[in-house]
Amino acid sequence: MSSTTQDDPAPSAAQDPEHCTRPTTTGTHRLPPADGRTIEEIRAQRAARNARVSSTVITLGVVSLLTDISSESVAAVLPLYLTTALGMTTLAYGFVDGLMQGASALVRIAGGWAADRGDHPKWVAFVGYGLSALTRAGLLLTTGFVAITSLVAIDRVGKGMRTSPRDAMIAASSNPTNLGRSFGVHRMLDTVGAAVGPLLAFVVLWLLPDGYHTVFVISFGCAVIGLAVLGLMVPDLRPRQASWLSTHQTRAERKLPSCKGCTCSDGAVPTLTERPFSWRFLTEPALRRVLVVAGVLALLTVGDGFVYLSLQARDGFATTWFPLLYVGTNIAYMLLAIPVGRLADKVGRAKVFVWSHAMLAGAYACAAVGGASASTTIAALVLLGAFYAGTDGVLAAVVGQRTAPAVRASAIGTAQTVVAVARMGASSAFGVLWYTLGRQPAIVCVALALAVALPLCWVVLRGIDRPVTPTPGSDEVAPVR
Repeated sequence: MSSTTQDDPAPSAAQDPEHCTRPTTTGTHRLPPADGRTIEEIRAQRAARNARVSSTVITLGVVSLLTDISSESVAAVLPLYLTTALGMTTLAYGFVDGLMQGASALVRIAGGWAADRGDHPKWVAFVGYGLSALTRAGLLLTTGFVAITSLVAIDRVGKGMRTSPRDAMIAASSNPTNLGRSFGVHRMLDTVGAAVGPLLAFVVLWLLPDGYHTVFVISFGCAVIGLAVLGLMVPDLRPRQASWLSTHQTRAERKLPSCKGCTCSDGAVPTLTERPFSWRFLTEPALRRVLVVAGVLALLTVGDGFVYLSLQARDGFATTWFPLLYVGTNIAYMLLAIPVGRLADKVGRAKVFVWSHAMLAGAYACAAVGGASASTTIAALVLLGAFYAGTDGVLAAVVGQRTAPAVRASAIGTAQTVVAVARMGASSAFGVLWYTLGRQPAIVCVALALAVALPLCWVVLRGIDRPVTPTPGSDEVAPVR
């Protein structure tokens, strides 16, 4: 009946030689370790063990790497495929691109709810990855606008379904002290796939100018391998059950009295209906503060495409290498994800999340300055990569540490949906602003607004990084208010 969310759980006090004691008339006397190790050696080994990233996180990173190679290789060729090979208009592609950007946001909360309600996040994520894999096969068989639009919608639904359960599994299988680093490792592997996918598509089309179906075949193969790795190598973590076991069935071992109405003695784990899922976590002040700040900052985050277009409008270097600007951002993200995650664990995840938006303001400044300069283009790409390294996985870590395991996937999905919807609105509004004011004034306005919002948002989130305290006898977490 035992269940765990750690690959290498810490030993109990009764088993740990560091905690072995002998009662005396004046208290207790610490016994020397039975295996000859010193207390300092034991502490060093424990610190090294806690610093390790879970093998489950690595495996999920490999799944995301393979899936992103699959999805990004298709995304890189889809504009040319629709407009050149199939002869569709740019208006048709604009509709498909908008669907790609927004469809996943509509089902993130549903994916998180399903993972929490059934307490099987792995299989909810598996369905999401499976839907995306099926669309790769569909691209080999269809050519019509309606069919391709439907496949894109299904792919985005699959992405929305898998994101929250996957992030909940990362949080459940990680040591709380290095949660930011764990998300950084996963996002680094994920971004490797996002960078390799377009490059792979570029090489295929360079060798085979009409090799779109070759790209689709490679994409389908990577998606199937990623799905197999998830199904066969990722454990079926059950965060809600593990949380209940940790606060009930171990109470006797920890010499604690039975909780009110406790059933620990009969060894039975209650059914899910006895521990119903609840949306009450949305009323917690700490989570509301995180959602408000994430939404406000997302409203000041315009799409990367606008930054690239602004660079291209005044920079010959960006014009020449425009197709690879996205790859440059991903490379910067990949290199910075783990260091920024470790920094978040040390100085505070909410602090890193908020102030990483200063990197975004810097990217806007690089895009707004006049004159052609390769250095400002490269600086903008690095700053964008640093921004994503400090916000994407770090936001999931902030939400994950503030919510109970029973509702963690739903909470992460809610935060990601708030950000996705706000960014959609921001991009639409910025398009109008660009059209009305012009390129440079529009970007300067957003950069100034972001600079004003950052200190205010930090004031709102002060105290969020304080450690959470489990409530005895419950699987809930006492929030910071």
